[in-house]
Amino acid sequence: MPQSFDLEKGITYLVGNAKLASNISLVPALKPFDDNVTAFLVDVSKELMADRKARTYSDVITYAYWIRKASLNSLKERFNSREYVRFGRGNVFHIAPSNVAVNFAYSLTASLIMGNSNIVRVPSKDFEQIEIITAAYNRVLESYESLKPYIICVRYERNEEINSIFSNVADVRIVWGGNQTISEIRKSPLPPRSSEICFADRFSIAVIDSDHYMEIEDKKKVAEDFYNDTYLTDQNACTSPRIVVWTGSKVKDAKNIFWSEEYKIVKNKYHFQSIQAVNKLAKVLEYAAITKDVRIVEHTDNLIVRVEVPKITEELMNYFDNSGLFFEYECGNISEIEKLCNDNKCQTVSYIGNKDLIIKLLEKGIRGIDRVVPVGKTMDFDLIWDGCNLPAVLTRIVTFK
Repeated sequence: MPQSFDLEKGITYLVGNAKLASNISLVPALKPFDDNVTAFLVDVSKELMADRKARTYSDVITYAYWIRKASLNSLKERFNSREYVRFGRGNVFHIAPSNVAVNFAYSLTASLIMGNSNIVRVPSKDFEQIEIITAAYNRVLESYESLKPYIICVRYERNEEINSIFSNVADVRIVWGGNQTISEIRKSPLPPRSSEICFADRFSIAVIDSDHYMEIEDKKKVAEDFYNDTYLTDQNACTSPRIVVWTGSKVKDAKNIFWSEEYKIVKNKYHFQSIQAVNKLAKVLEYAAITKDVRIVEHTDNLIVRVEVPKITEELMNYFDNSGLFFEYECGNISEIEKLCNDNKCQTVSYIGNKDLIIKLLEKGIRGIDRVVPVGKTMDFDLIWDGCNLPAVLTRIVTFK
């Protein structure tokens, strides 16, 4: 790494330090699922599970659960069904999304278990979840001295020079963020043999079978699951449903109960600011001005804003907002949402009911939909993400003849 740039200036190190960052290109790659790395992550999981503050954040505990021993062994078993040898690519530079607290940890972990050293730019926003997780890393790293060069978490404001310094020594660059963020990061060139993974702007939808929903006994649990998919990240995550598509013969009753149960959870848990209400209503009115027969469902407040639309158009997602804005569509035939899902920006379809409807949609050869998961599971991370096989990108193959 060039020594002319001061790696202390303008950079806050949450894990690691400037000296480790300056020597990152010298750190040897490991084999995927290195025993020491696995043991470290298992200890981090235990540390987080025992942390009272961590237990107040479901996203932190979900991450801790993902890196427990049984989960890592399951991932290893899936990965090792190969006939060749893999090693980590080297150094991975991660740019985490600014609006999702725990994403940085998943990105780091996916790369670490593939054998790579990592520099991770975490969000500038002071999410408490970031402090909890990085503090756990630091505590556990005291018992894993050899892994300290592999885990560097930094925070800095937008700075092309710093981006270029870290990109210059990256074998892989992972960019999580909007299209604008990706354009800015690409101003910093990568070495010729390096590769890049970009997770750009996406949107997601939920498909709810009203007949199936009405048969569910624990509707409060469904409401909690939907809350975790949406409000937990202020509906900022690409995985958060923005359109709710209703199917079946009991739509009216299902809608009333579903949103009533959801409101109880949101009212109790969600911290809402007036500017969020203004932004949501502005988007709704903008869409209503150009679309006939749009109905804004009346409610006692703006915690949940529902907009019933007469048809699904390709332009609909140009008017989405966050913090609890949902477009709703009553679907007679799943093919009615084919155009929407044919957009490669369509990422996740969460469902209540039978997922076979979604499979029929996929069989039409649509360009969108990379994930089909039950409601409540949209945030569950996996090594196959956004249609991208992360182990394949984060490792290199050594062949023997």
